Amino acid sequence: MKKDKTELKAPILAKGTAAKAKQDNLFSRNIIAALDIGTSKVCCFIAEIKSHGTIEVIGIGHQASKGVKAGAIIDLKAAETAVAHAVESAELMARSQLQGQPIRSVFVNIPGIHTLSHQLTVGTRIQGEVTDRDIRQALQQSGTVAAPGKDELIHIIASGYAIDRQRGIEEPRGMAGQQLDVILNPVTALTASTRNIATVVHQNHLEVEAFCATPYAAGLAALVDDEMDLGCTVIDMGGGATSIGVFVEGKLIYSSAIPVGGQHVTSDIARGLITSLNDAERIKTLYGTAQASGMDDTAMIDVPPVGEEEHSQPNYVPKSMLGNIIQPRIEETFELVRAKLVDSGINQIAGRRVVLTGGASQLPGLCDIAQLILDKQIRLGRPHRIKGLAEATGGPAFSACAGLLHYAAEHADEIPVAPQAYGFSLPVPFAGELITKVTHWLKENW
Repeated sequence: MKKDKTELKAPILAKGTAAKAKQDNLFSRNIIAALDIGTSKVCCFIAEIKSHGTIEVIGIGHQASKGVKAGAIIDLKAAETAVAHAVESAELMARSQLQGQPIRSVFVNIPGIHTLSHQLTVGTRIQGEVTDRDIRQALQQSGTVAAPGKDELIHIIASGYAIDRQRGIEEPRGMAGQQLDVILNPVTALTASTRNIATVVHQNHLEVEAFCATPYAAGLAALVDDEMDLGCTVIDMGGGATSIGVFVEGKLIYSSAIPVGGQHVTSDIARGLITSLNDAERIKTLYGTAQASGMDDTAMIDVPPVGEEEHSQPNYVPKSMLGNIIQPRIEETFELVRAKLVDSGINQIAGRRVVLTGGASQLPGLCDIAQLILDKQIRLGRPHRIKGLAEATGGPAFSACAGLLHYAAEHADEIPVAPQAYGFSLPVPFAGELITKVTHWLKENW
C-alpha cells in the first residue's frame, strides 16, 4: 500500500495536528510551484503570490534532464531522479518561506509535440438577455465533437462571444439578442504523455495541480500585453522539439510543434566533426553560430576526436565548418515552422511579430535567419513581470517554467477538470466527448 506523500516527505506531521495545521496555513499563503520537465533540463520554481498580485520566486532548482528524449519520457526512474533533485534544490532555497515543509503539488508543462489545439463554436437561442444558463445551454445543444480517443483535455480557452453574429464581445451577460455563440479554443494532449508525466511527479510524492502546454506557458511569460492583443507567434525552441503558439486578442488561438530541437543541432555537430555528444554540446555553446561566415575560415577550434581516451594532440578545424553544420539545421527548423503556420491557415492572423524562447534560441545569428525565413519581426523573449529571478535563470531557457507560474496565478479558470482528477486516478480519456467536459467546466466556473 502506497504511503501518503506527507508521511514520506514530512514525517514530523505524524507527531500531531499542530504540524498539519502549520502546513495548511503555509499553503494558504498562495505558495505555488511549477515543474518544467524538458529534454535538456528539469526546472522547478517555487513562488509566492503577494497580496497585490505580484509573483515572487522564492525557490529555484534545475538539473540536467535524464530519461527524456524528444519531449517524451523514455526512462521513468531516470526522470524521477532528475525531478527529485530539481525539486529538492528549489525547496532548499525556499526553506525559510516554506518553514521546513515540502511543497505538495505542482503545475506541470506538457511538451507542444504532444498537444493539439482545436477551434470550436457552440451556440444557443436566447430569450431577451444573456444569462449564465444560456452559456451552459450553448454547449449542451451543440452535439458531440469527434476527437481521437487517445487525447486528454488540458485547456478550455474562451476566446470570445458573438450575439446575433456580432463578434468581438468579451462579456455577454446582460446583453440582448436572439442567438449566442461561444468561441472556444480547447487544447488536448496525448493521454500517454500526461500519464507518464503524472507517474514521474507522483513518484516524488507530489500531486499534479494542472497541466499546461509548453507554448502557452512560454507565451504567458515572454509576451507583453500589446503583442498578445495585436497578434504574435511565440516559438519555444527546446532540446527535443520546437513548440509554436499563436496569440490574438490576448488569447491562445493555435498551438503546434515540430520534432526538431537543440539536441538535433548537437547531434549534427557530433557527426560532422566526429566528436562525442558532450564535446559537441560544449563546442556549440562556446563557438556555435547560426550563420556561417567567411571570416570564420581563419579562426580555428580544437575538436577532441571521438573514442580517444586522452586528447594529447590538438585537432584543429576551421570555425566556419561548425557554422556550415549548424546553419542548415536552423534553416530547416524555421522552414518547418513556416509550413505549419501556412498549412494551418493561421499565418496571416498571427501578425508579423515573432518572439523566440527556449534554450536553443540563444545561438548568435539565429534571429536573423528567423526573420529571413519567416518574413516577420523577431525578438528574443525572456520572462518578465516575475520578481526574484537571478540573471542565470531569467533568460529564454526558463520562459516555460516562469510561464507556468503565470498560468497558476492568472489562468486557473482555464483548467477543465478539478485538480483531484490528476491524482493517482487519472482522468477518463478524451474519447471524443469534448462537449461533455466543456459543459462541466462551464457549470463549475459560471
